[in-house]
Amino acid sequence: MFSGKTYWLIGASEGLGRALAGLMAEEGARMILSARNAARLKELASSLPGARALPMDVTDDGSVAAAGLALGPIDGVIYCAGASEPMAAQDWNAAAALQVSEVNFTGALRALAPVVPVMAAQGEGHIVLIGSLAGFRGLPGAIGYGASKAALMHLAENLYMDLSGSGVKVQQVNPGFIKTRLTDKNAFDMPYIITPEEAARRTLNAMKSRRFATSYPWQMAAFFRLGALMPIRWFRRLMGA
Repeated sequence: MFSGKTYWLIGASEGLGRALAGLMAEEGARMILSARNAARLKELASSLPGARALPMDVTDDGSVAAAGLALGPIDGVIYCAGASEPMAAQDWNAAAALQVSEVNFTGALRALAPVVPVMAAQGEGHIVLIGSLAGFRGLPGAIGYGASKAALMHLAENLYMDLSGSGVKVQQVNPGFIKTRLTDKNAFDMPYIITPEEAARRTLNAMKSRRFATSYPWQMAAFFRLGALMPIRWFRRLMGA
């Protein structure tokens, strides 16, 4: 499925993105790797056959525009850039919340601009947005993060609706807790937390499937999907909030 295809992976320097880049390269994909950390990108690109680094800051209009001009033809794009800053309403920090939102959601609006219209016109392509189980329902201490992931997941649905039948495949992948520098900030228990390598394997399997949306691990996915259907006061009690 991926052999000989060129994929642009945004958010490739750490965590899930880095692990996914390796798996896709093993499958024969040519990877274009973007993130802010140019040194980490170059290190990763040098270890993967046919890969190249394309440093980019998704929060900067000029940086994204320059990357779009240097991108060249691609077969697919994966938006995996992510930021998190645990924050309760009582500790509101507008600057931190806006930065998280810029990376998790607004950056996707910038980064997809050079590629989505081209894919739509060509009638082929693959768009994958990495959401989060946290996007299904409001959670305590998730000001900025939860809402931005919910917005990204909604964007995936918008794209799916517009591009259905066009030949462009749109998918949404919603992980639970992944052991990364971002989850290291959390001071609470994280059930069913998995490694970036396991998350990458599950994400790759989702990309190979015909499903629009895939959520994992199933135990946490079932909890959040059911929680999204119940009255919010019941869900709050379940969360102990």
